[in-house]
Amino acid sequence: MTGFATGRGQNETYSWTWELRSVNAKGLDLRLRVPDWISGLEQALRGILSKRIARGSVNLTLRVLREDSAETQSLNQDQMRRVLAQIAEVEIAAAEADISLVPTRASDVMAQRGVLEMSSAEDDSGALMAALLADFEPLVADFSKMRASEGAALQSVISGQIDHIGELTKRAKVVAEDRKPKVAEQLRANLALVLENMQGVDESRLAQELALLAVKADVTEEIDRLMAHVDAANELLKTKGSIGRKLDFLMQEFMREANTLCSKSQSVDLTSLGLDLKATIDQMREQVQNVE
Repeated sequence: MTGFATGRGQNETYSWTWELRSVNAKGLDLRLRVPDWISGLEQALRGILSKRIARGSVNLTLRVLREDSAETQSLNQDQMRRVLAQIAEVEIAAAEADISLVPTRASDVMAQRGVLEMSSAEDDSGALMAALLADFEPLVADFSKMRASEGAALQSVISGQIDHIGELTKRAKVVAEDRKPKVAEQLRANLALVLENMQGVDESRLAQELALLAVKADVTEEIDRLMAHVDAANELLKTKGSIGRKLDFLMQEFMREANTLCSKSQSVDLTSLGLDLKATIDQMREQVQNVE
């Protein structure tokens, strides 16, 4: 889910810069910093990103600047007439008071507030938004290309980890089969010990306890489920589209079976394999956080 892309664009009136980046996250978190004076822009950009990205903490920053050449001066005719009328009143009053005034110059009139206005060659924010949206598409394409490249490398890493889990599980199956005679012998010894002291013992209760011991010693189901999870993970890697959350869930199932395998091992070799499984699964879980 890690990605980064930048871009620049401009038209006759504005220039702008984009920065789009993402980091790992369980869900999709879009954080946009765009000019709020361009009506509807943020909503449109969110819509585009939501369709292209399913997971990650995504930050988009857009900076828009108005080009100096886009601003021109214009004369406000109404304001100019009001200023001239006021100047005329002042000159008449000065003449009646026998006060001599410096002749009024055009620059004096133009310096009054509102006579000269700065106007933009393009005030239509809708046209600007259309230009921005058109420029945003190649930025998202570059961003997606980088994420896809990283995803391909990540797929290779995770695939190798899945294969390793499969190999450890196969070895665990062999060790579990080899330990069966020893477990059976231990069970018989425990049974003999109980039978020697079974006076007053409920036979049904004894049968239940023996059945429970047998179940606790059997790791066949755990190994079968681990192999099924390996197959499921390999199938997910072949699937197009978003698979990150499914892999997240599968990691929990992997770890649950590995924990149970360790708790029921009754064998140093099987416990060692279970610990190796847990370590590999934990490493894989960290990598899965990067998967969309």
